[in-house]
Amino acid sequence: MSENQPYVKQTIENEVGYIEFFHPSHNSLPGDVLAKLAHTIKEAGENNAIKVIVLKSGGDRTFCAGASFNELININDAATGKVFFSGFANVINAMRKCPKFIIGRIQGKTVGGGVGLAASTDYCMGTKFAAIKLSELNIGIGPFVVGPAIERKMGLSAMSQIAIDANSFYPAEWAKQKGLFTHVFESIEELDEAVKTTAEHLCTYNTEAMSEMKKVFWKGTDDWDDLLAERAQTSGRLVLSDFTKEKLKGFK
Repeated sequence: MSENQPYVKQTIENEVGYIEFFHPSHNSLPGDVLAKLAHTIKEAGENNAIKVIVLKSGGDRTFCAGASFNELININDAATGKVFFSGFANVINAMRKCPKFIIGRIQGKTVGGGVGLAASTDYCMGTKFAAIKLSELNIGIGPFVVGPAIERKMGLSAMSQIAIDANSFYPAEWAKQKGLFTHVFESIEELDEAVKTTAEHLCTYNTEAMSEMKKVFWKGTDDWDDLLAERAQTSGRLVLSDFTKEKLKGFK
């Protein structure tokens, strides 16, 4: 596998399913990678050899830069826009419906849709480099698809703050105070050690109890299939605006 080829891969170690995604452009996620990620999470949820899932990304500096700007630039109709933004919706819904605990391993900066992925894990840990930003308003759209996941985890106040302050990275420690991260570590090595220890310890618990707890954690989200599809439609429409088209040109 070439270092610069996008991928989603799964490995199983001591009953922990490690799902890793990568894209050479700061782990920004195009539609095909998002589709594969949603499918891999769904399959891991059904695989009896896996008791706990870890979601991680390749590389050292960025967990996920959100949506692929290259794909955004090429959206020319609302239907295509909705399909694209449904990519993140499908991953979030796969995480929500997965009967197993998902541990997030956030090694570095995370932006936009990436914050939504982190917020959709059940127990999320990061390094001190894992600053977060919701930059959508900057390009004329908004964090409509990932908003419900972030609001559920961090509260409306924190979500609206970072959504409005779309130019700023908020430090990992702030994200911890707001409930996104359970722990913030000094290094990736310490993060990996904690993720491994936590995941393997959870494997000693009753899987049925964990599955029932997961339902409790996500209570009140049964309408998210419809809600996130509506949100994807909103983003898909806004991305066609002249404002957004002009803004995206600057990223070419």
